[in-house]
Amino acid sequence: MTRSNFITHPLSRRQVLKGSAALGLGSAMGLNPAWANPWGRTNVYSKGVEEGPKVSLAIRRESISIDGQETSAFSINGTSPGPLIRLKEGQDAVLRVTNLLDESTSIHWHGLILPPEMDGVPGVSFAGIEPGETFTYRFPVHQNGTYWYHSHSGMQEQLGHVGPLIIDAAEREPFRYDREHVLLLTDWTFEDPMSIFRNLKTMEGYYNFQERTIADFFADVRQNGLTPTVEMRSMWAKMRMSSRDIADVTGSTYTYLLNGHSPEENWNALFKPGERVRLRVINGSAMSYFDVRIPGLKMTVVAADGQLVQPVPVDEFRIGVAETYDVLVSPEDDQAYTIFAESMDRSGYARATLAPREGMQAEIPDRRQIADRGMEAMGAHGMGGMDHSTMEGMDHSGMSNMDDMDHSNMEGMDHSAMSGMSGMDHPTGMTGEQRNALASGMLASGEAQPGSRYGQVGIGIDPNERRVLVYQDLKAFTPWPDRREPGRELELHLTGNMERYMWSFDGQKFSEVSGPIHFEKDERLRLILVNDTMMEHPIHLHGMWMELENGQGELIPRKHTLNVKPGERVSALITADAEGSWAFHCHLLYHMDAGMFRVVQVS
Repeated sequence: MTRSNFITHPLSRRQVLKGSAALGLGSAMGLNPAWANPWGRTNVYSKGVEEGPKVSLAIRRESISIDGQETSAFSINGTSPGPLIRLKEGQDAVLRVTNLLDESTSIHWHGLILPPEMDGVPGVSFAGIEPGETFTYRFPVHQNGTYWYHSHSGMQEQLGHVGPLIIDAAEREPFRYDREHVLLLTDWTFEDPMSIFRNLKTMEGYYNFQERTIADFFADVRQNGLTPTVEMRSMWAKMRMSSRDIADVTGSTYTYLLNGHSPEENWNALFKPGERVRLRVINGSAMSYFDVRIPGLKMTVVAADGQLVQPVPVDEFRIGVAETYDVLVSPEDDQAYTIFAESMDRSGYARATLAPREGMQAEIPDRRQIADRGMEAMGAHGMGGMDHSTMEGMDHSGMSNMDDMDHSNMEGMDHSAMSGMSGMDHPTGMTGEQRNALASGMLASGEAQPGSRYGQVGIGIDPNERRVLVYQDLKAFTPWPDRREPGRELELHLTGNMERYMWSFDGQKFSEVSGPIHFEKDERLRLILVNDTMMEHPIHLHGMWMELENGQGELIPRKHTLNVKPGERVSALITADAEGSWAFHCHLLYHMDAGMFRVVQVS
């Protein structure tokens, strides 16, 4: 983007202060977001909501209080997280962003379909916003739903540079509700994010304080027997990994926040008994997956990543980094309910209280025990769908004997154990139709990939304990207009080396690739993602929808972020109708910074 697209007037200190006052900033800044009004939105907007189509935002660094401790964070219009931006489908949005920092910044409008120069990724589609400058984002709003925005500059996202974005529908939605609350989940650290990054590179498991103990060993022996326990421990030791590497960064440094509030602060979301309440849940964290439930209340999922889905009643759902879910709840009784968002690695939680009156609270559920990665994370099931001949740097002839392998030399791999995989010509669990389709070239449009695990809830959740949302449940409310079969398939492997903390696509970090991934303008293609690592990855494509092929035929759901489980093979259909350059990356912030990032060029 050329410099002529900026308003490039350097600001004097007097002008900065004057502009700050005009935007409602001042010495009393750093408050928790005013949009998180306990009574939510009924017929009027809460204080702290920036209603479009014209919005002015000012970004600065300031001292604020988080969980009772003074710290330095990024704020937008005086709050951290930033203000709730409310637009309406059919508007032409005009968003003026002023940089009051001493470093470059940006805003990416996550999940919005817009021109590439308005997408907000420095070095890909625009130049960034330099100190003292204002950049005006202009784009037509062609969608509705629950989204969010965040910085795409350095580690600013980790330090509060995030906020919710709601787009009201131009036409009546197919469900009714009396009140709504926006629930923004974030993970806050009092450490310098660059120190976290260095620590991760220094020692695998630096933030994992839940490693297995000798007591766990004897418990495993009692349950599984001595020989299987020793063999499994030996396998993990050879891979220089831990079966409890669930999250890279944990509650040992993170404070988990809901709408900027710590669990102890107990933010209240109010309701009147008998009302139907819409909860717009956004995972705006840098690195944390959450399992969300409200004990005593059934939730009905009605939207995923801003797109309507056919209603799914659940007791709990897992929300990956950057995903959003809209749920309806109907509290009938005059009592409080805990909104409980437990981190996937069980090292902490965020919480709030849904209540008829302020100051109420309900019982907080006990945290579950951390789970252990099993063979499914190492490929015994999910990785059976892979073409193992494409795994760079590996000698597959010896995979049946793990003891003969030197895992330190498995370049591009996250030590995804290969025991029992040699000799596999086809994925396990394939239907005859799938085998025939593979033999003839392609699966039919909408078919779930062999090696996908859309029906599994994921690590650490007992599916028999309560009804948990899975990707297989998601069914679009209406079919996508483009019904063409894909003209080609593009397969990418999610790769990494946990010991050196290197993350990549197809074994190459972003700094090592020679050019972009190419999509032909208006082509219909199938993107296949194969997770060769033992960690979940939320993969985000800018500028275009990914239609998750979860077996729902013409009603496969549209998503902007796909969670790919360890060892899993998933696919999505894409209509490449967005000409230009687009970011494509893992939305775990430190994974992206470590190299799991590419550029997609549509031309």
